[in-house]
Amino acid sequence: MNFSAWSIHRPLPAILVFILLTAAGLVAFNRLAVSQFPDLTVPVVNVTVVLPGASPSTLETQVTRRIEDATASIPGLRNMASIVNEGTSTTILNFEIEKDGTIAKDEVRDAIDRVRIDLPADVEPPIVSLVNVTGGDMLTYAVTADGWSDEELSWFIDDAVSKRLFAVSGVGTVRRIGGVDREIRVDLRPEAVQGFGVSPALISQQLARIQQEQPGGRTTVGGSEQAVRTLGTVETAADLADFPISMPDGRSVRLSTLATVSDGNATLSQRTTLDGRPVIGFAVQRTTGSSEVDVGNAVRATVAELQQQQPRVRMVEVASSTEVAENSYRSSMHMLYEGAALAVAVVFFFLRDVRATLISAVALPLSIIPTFAVMYWLGFSLNMITLLALAVVVGILVDDAIVEVENIDRHLRMGKSPQQAALEAADEIGLAVIATSCTLAAVFIPVAFMPGIPGKFFREFGWTAAAAVMFSLLVARLITPMMSAYLLKPLPEHKGDSKLMKWYLRMVDRALRYRNRTLAIALGIFIGSLALLPLLQVTFIPPADGIQSNVLIELPPGTSLDTTAEVAETARQRIADIPEITHVFVTAGSNSGANGPAGDLTSAELRKATLTIRWNDDRKLNQYELESQVRERLADLPGVRLSFQGGEPGRALQLVLAGDDPVNLASAARDVEREIRQLPGLGTVGSSAALVRPEIIVRPDPARAADLGVSTADIAATTRVATRGDYEQFLAKLNLPERQVPIRVQLDERALSDPTLLGQLRVPTASGGSVPLSSVADISTASGPSQIDRFDRRRNVTITVDLNGMAMGEVEKQIDALPSITNLPPGVERQAAGDSEIFAEMFGGFAMAMVAGIFCVYGVLLLLFNHASQPITILVAVPLAAAGAFGALLITGLDISLSVLIGLILLIGIAVKNSILLVDYAVMAEGQGMGRHEALMDACHKRARPVIMTTLAMGAGMMPIALGFTADSSFRMPLAVAVIGGLITSTVLSLIVVPAAFTLVDDAEAWVVSKFRRGGRTDGSATA
Repeated sequence: MNFSAWSIHRPLPAILVFILLTAAGLVAFNRLAVSQFPDLTVPVVNVTVVLPGASPSTLETQVTRRIEDATASIPGLRNMASIVNEGTSTTILNFEIEKDGTIAKDEVRDAIDRVRIDLPADVEPPIVSLVNVTGGDMLTYAVTADGWSDEELSWFIDDAVSKRLFAVSGVGTVRRIGGVDREIRVDLRPEAVQGFGVSPALISQQLARIQQEQPGGRTTVGGSEQAVRTLGTVETAADLADFPISMPDGRSVRLSTLATVSDGNATLSQRTTLDGRPVIGFAVQRTTGSSEVDVGNAVRATVAELQQQQPRVRMVEVASSTEVAENSYRSSMHMLYEGAALAVAVVFFFLRDVRATLISAVALPLSIIPTFAVMYWLGFSLNMITLLALAVVVGILVDDAIVEVENIDRHLRMGKSPQQAALEAADEIGLAVIATSCTLAAVFIPVAFMPGIPGKFFREFGWTAAAAVMFSLLVARLITPMMSAYLLKPLPEHKGDSKLMKWYLRMVDRALRYRNRTLAIALGIFIGSLALLPLLQVTFIPPADGIQSNVLIELPPGTSLDTTAEVAETARQRIADIPEITHVFVTAGSNSGANGPAGDLTSAELRKATLTIRWNDDRKLNQYELESQVRERLADLPGVRLSFQGGEPGRALQLVLAGDDPVNLASAARDVEREIRQLPGLGTVGSSAALVRPEIIVRPDPARAADLGVSTADIAATTRVATRGDYEQFLAKLNLPERQVPIRVQLDERALSDPTLLGQLRVPTASGGSVPLSSVADISTASGPSQIDRFDRRRNVTITVDLNGMAMGEVEKQIDALPSITNLPPGVERQAAGDSEIFAEMFGGFAMAMVAGIFCVYGVLLLLFNHASQPITILVAVPLAAAGAFGALLITGLDISLSVLIGLILLIGIAVKNSILLVDYAVMAEGQGMGRHEALMDACHKRARPVIMTTLAMGAGMMPIALGFTADSSFRMPLAVAVIGGLITSTVLSLIVVPAAFTLVDDAEAWVVSKFRRGGRTDGSATA
């Protein structure tokens, strides 16, 4: 069926179809989420087990290994990583990207339930959670309030702020940073506890047993049923001070006799400041699939309402990722408009006809707007990748319309009426238009099914671009001929060729006569383009110029929070006079550890601090130059490990060493880290190798403990309660209308500085009395690891290298050549993790997609042309694009990155478009009785102008991206440069080389056919 003729004769159905498609696209556009990158949601399940006070070594043996063994056999598990700190074991299970996250979480929970009985009895219930937030902290605020205490402000954030923000659609997590937690403090006086011979654990246990509110059953009174409750709780700290405590000898004393009872705060674990002023912060994360920009704006509006309701409260935004996403969205839309305008300008330059230009320009909105409906249906968002796809295909979308209009214009100049010209021209060019669009769409079919995380990028780009191209095909076959038939006017007949056309035809004639020389030159150009590859560096994602930087300061184990806060403030003061800094938000007691394969999921450590630096928008220096200044100013801080943490992919390289022997592993990690630090041009080099921390070891004497009837559990409970209080689940609680406040029993913190006090603690015996701890146990000092990192059930050390803007591939080569890497000790091996693992996976998937894409293009052309050799001629243009792409990257100094790989795949589809126009007309001319040489010359004569027009339109559409005048151009620019470079060489060379290749392939086909026919006659004669 000839759809173009049908549309010309019956225009209303086609108009109605595109009205509906446009309406659907506009509705979808308003509903699409806006984010910086696609949501790279890999099914990740976290298993967190808490045993307060337990050392990392103890937790590794009793908890972590059992969790890992129980979950290792779950189907679809990609890898696992564990971080073991004091009191907390966190195991992160990464599943294959195809795995359903909910199913993965259920399977992990079942596995944990099976080994729950094997875990220590005192552990808190394991928490199994599916990670459902995206991109880290979206917004971070610093909060102050005049006249409010830290406890009041902290509760305001936990209660009022959290409730309001969780009511905002798309908010996944609200996390307080710094501040205090309210506690009823029962600070035991050592002399009183020793004088009465009572154990601290006994006092805590009595309070927990007595301070309860329990159901007491039901009873019937007066014919009605009533509930019975047992209330043994007090309402204030003063009431608790009068509570009687039973002594081991049968006496009872008031709690106030043994301890000072106060309504206070828990021991600080974090301190936060903004530009040196104490504040309390909170961070907001969004859920997967939500709009980063919309959620961010809604959160800002809610925060503004809270400030109006509480005039004394001031909230300052100190960090944000929404601005980057919003700037990326705006710049992408601007590039879309600019590219469309330039493409339309190219059409007008060639046709010099306002009506013909309007008909071509209509293809842009009618192709792009319905694409938004497809994006919404597929669950995509308006991110850098999808908007880039639309920006780079702007020129392509108008191509089909250009070819149609140009061909109609040529028929009009033959003296035909507009309707006759539209009918005949559309029928003549129909196969070529369908072939060009289908081949371009076919390129993205393998890309859309690439495995792994890189496939998430390629998938959204591929489907978006393919959908837009197919809509442009519909426009070219339905709308363009119909509008041309009714809007265009008859034109005077064409009078001769231009000098440029005559020169080009002479070049084609010469190329056909010297076919072998022409093809040899083309082959040489292709080989030369491959020789450019070693001159180009390879990276994952080009470094971006961000608006904020995170500096991690790490001090030796055992450092107090006060010391960490002082060092962090000293670091802030050293960089405060950098003019490009807007704010410095300091978190002392940070929970941001070294970026290992498990990410940043570590418990808060008092010895770590994070400086979040917000840069000015108007600055001349880029982020990496400013970070170099910060690095220089902080380099001589004594006893400090310094590293930069970046949220964007491709910023850092992670090197993971794994082994079962901790000594060999630590030694190898130190050697590797030392040699990496000597490589020039890199930023900070950090290691997750834990420093040893001081420990006090209480070792029970079995003989003496048995004689006195003292158990190891009683000894551990005594020391635990005295020094930090009992486990959270065993603490008594003070019930308030809106929350429960824990009642923590422990020795006065000022008394804990006495090293002899531990031995004087009273431990209960089996007879009901008590004895000093020193009489049943030996107390000594030792050291142990402050943190244990594990990857795939083996201990590991992750070395994180800040690339400082260098290409990841180049740094990888330098590290691979280091002697410490090539000569790792036995039992220590290197494992792929982080961006380097994705980097390797990306190139493997890209090579597969390239081969599959070319095969798909050949298959589509084979079906359309019903000929085996003609698609080979058309594909000759593909390698010709390599010279321009690689040459343009080399000239501009850009690296091969993810965006360039997307561009190279795009070039496969673009390059064959020009060849299709030439080959299609040559085959048609031969079918009308022309000789091969005359048919090729006529094809070049008739199709050279549309080839050049489409090339210039595509190049003009991508020019705003290549010039990089807009935000986040670092990712877009390499793609546009590679495509424009490849487009130039592919077009220029294919106009000359494709006709020569056509004759070679045609002769080869004739030779093969003659051989088969001759062989068939010979066989037939022999048989006869």
